[in-house]
Amino acid sequence: MKALESYSRILITGGTGSFGRRFVKKLLHENLFSGQILIFSRDEYKQYRMRQYFPAERFPQLRFVLGDVRDRDKLMEVFAEGDLLIHAAALKQVDTAEANPMEFIKTNVLGSENVIRAALAQKVRKVIALSSDKAVNPVSLYGGSKLCADKLFLAATEAQTARRTIFSVVRYGNVLGSRGSVVPLFLEKVQLGEQLPLTHPQMTRFSVPVGVESALLLRAIAEGQGGEVFVPKVPSYRITDLARAIAPDLPTKIIGLRPGEKLHEELISAEDRARAQEFAHHFVVYPPAVCKEMISGPPTLTLPSAYVSSQNTHWLSPAQLKAQVQAYTEAEPIF
Repeated sequence: MKALESYSRILITGGTGSFGRRFVKKLLHENLFSGQILIFSRDEYKQYRMRQYFPAERFPQLRFVLGDVRDRDKLMEVFAEGDLLIHAAALKQVDTAEANPMEFIKTNVLGSENVIRAALAQKVRKVIALSSDKAVNPVSLYGGSKLCADKLFLAATEAQTARRTIFSVVRYGNVLGSRGSVVPLFLEKVQLGEQLPLTHPQMTRFSVPVGVESALLLRAIAEGQGGEVFVPKVPSYRITDLARAIAPDLPTKIIGLRPGEKLHEELISAEDRARAQEFAHHFVVYPPAVCKEMISGPPTLTLPSAYVSSQNTHWLSPAQLKAQVQAYTEAEPIF
């Protein structure tokens, strides 16, 4: 794989999470990377399950290290072995964050700062941090913590007198079926024959196909020069259409927005739109210092203002959502 051929080691923080498992599966099963892959995470049981799924006899290049991004000394030790770092470690549950704000700050904000300091000290060549649409104009503690993390990573490039480490961000929306998404909850309610809980009948969300998340990350690895935010072009869906796709005969129940929950999500704010360039399958938001050099004149964008899930030009129909949910339920589980 051209994006990865100059690297000998990939280190993934939070590598036993849903994204890390899918990305590692792609790398190994499609033979995209021949070097060492090091999984750094704090969950020993998930590491055990991941070892079972990727046995050492078949995948000797895969290594596991137990640790937490809150522990900078451990990061310093582990980062000495990596030249490409993908930072996926985060606490993510929106309602849990509202009740436990300091825990999310310790992991998502202070943990990100630890990752940056360790990467700089160990001269890691490139760092790609994974972000969320909830970091754009956040109303939740989780979204605020991811916004802070984004700002830390983007500022880290500019803070270097000599740019030895490149920091870029990849921002995603919802991946159907991933941890914390509504699809597993709806499927559970179907099994129980219960009403499907809807927080608001007008709610919309972005939907990131599984293949898109890996493709955008590989593009960021190949093209990131520091300080950019890579954003995918993805469709939106209405939560009512998702409920109809999963269980057309089950009644729904409006339960109201949860603490910290938004009616619609954003991937690019109106302010960031002025620094964005549009490509065939993605956008790139450039940092102010680089923007003047890379964008001559007003950028040409199809976005009316911000990139908001409710204002998208590409929508998933109930039939398309049903096909995606079916693909999710039939997919081979990665433990």
